[in-house]
Amino acid sequence: MKALDDRFPPGTALRVLAEPLRLRILALLESWELSVGELSRSLGLSQSRVSNHLRVLREAGLLRERHAGTSTFLRMARPANGHAVCARLWDVLREELESLPDHGADRVRLEGVLAERSEPEGFFDRVAGDWDKLAGAFETGRARDRAALHLLPADFTVADLGCGTGYMGAALLGRVSRLVSVDLSEAMLDEARKRLSRNARGTALAFRNGELDRLPLADGEVDACLAGMVLHHLAELDRPAEEMMRVLRPDGSAVVLELAPHGETWMRRELGDRHLGLEPGDVIGALERAGFQDLVLDPVEDRYQPRRAGAASDDAAPSLTLYIVRGQKPRAHPPENPGTTPSR
Repeated sequence: MKALDDRFPPGTALRVLAEPLRLRILALLESWELSVGELSRSLGLSQSRVSNHLRVLREAGLLRERHAGTSTFLRMARPANGHAVCARLWDVLREELESLPDHGADRVRLEGVLAERSEPEGFFDRVAGDWDKLAGAFETGRARDRAALHLLPADFTVADLGCGTGYMGAALLGRVSRLVSVDLSEAMLDEARKRLSRNARGTALAFRNGELDRLPLADGEVDACLAGMVLHHLAELDRPAEEMMRVLRPDGSAVVLELAPHGETWMRRELGDRHLGLEPGDVIGALERAGFQDLVLDPVEDRYQPRRAGAASDDAAPSLTLYIVRGQKPRAHPPENPGTTPSR
């Protein structure tokens, strides 16, 4: 099938979406970002068979791809221009998915695949007491402070997402009025509570257990979100970005401190890293798709220096590049001509 141009005739769109397997693929990718391997397991099919249909959907503009190392992650895209005829057809067909014989089985298999992703929760519970020794070393500490300064003024309520042991939050004590620390691991939250409660400096503290793709925060509850060294632990970026947008007040700030891509493969096993760093463009893209504006990439004068378990004190630790991405939630639009009577 040759690549489709912007004219994309309706007959071709019908052929793209006439294949039940392609509908099953879109049904999964509309809700979840999945690697090609995860998608194949959810469908109960070989990657080679699935790849043929992915090619057709890609040419139709119905897929968005994100590359992380050797893995390719997929999500359904809303195409533009002439390809949008596929999107309109999908809006109609998706209501009939329950009638597909294999759709229910796909959802069951997907639950199993997603359950495999939850294993890091137990991992972080196990290492919480030693986390600062394993993964809390930075060259200067200025990255933490620089990220924190982006969140001022001091009367803000700030959410520290994936707070871990409270390393990032500690830089905010005395600088913000309220700090809400969020982490999936109860053990990590216990460590953060010990660390931050010792010297809160007038900052009101709250600790909440929850995932970054389902934040335990109300809509518009906070003025700023800080995601420090956490996104590379996650399977996908879009849902956490959407959740940050949801919990922020209008004109609120989001700040992400992250690792640039690197080759320290041992960090997957010993530090629970799902990705060996993240491309800044992937972080910016996720925030942009969530609706953030005024996105800025900000290099920092600091480097991450994690240590392997059991490493001798004189062993050189890797020195990894860091960066910050920051953006704003749009301001709420005031009502037009408040206090006036519409003209007739």
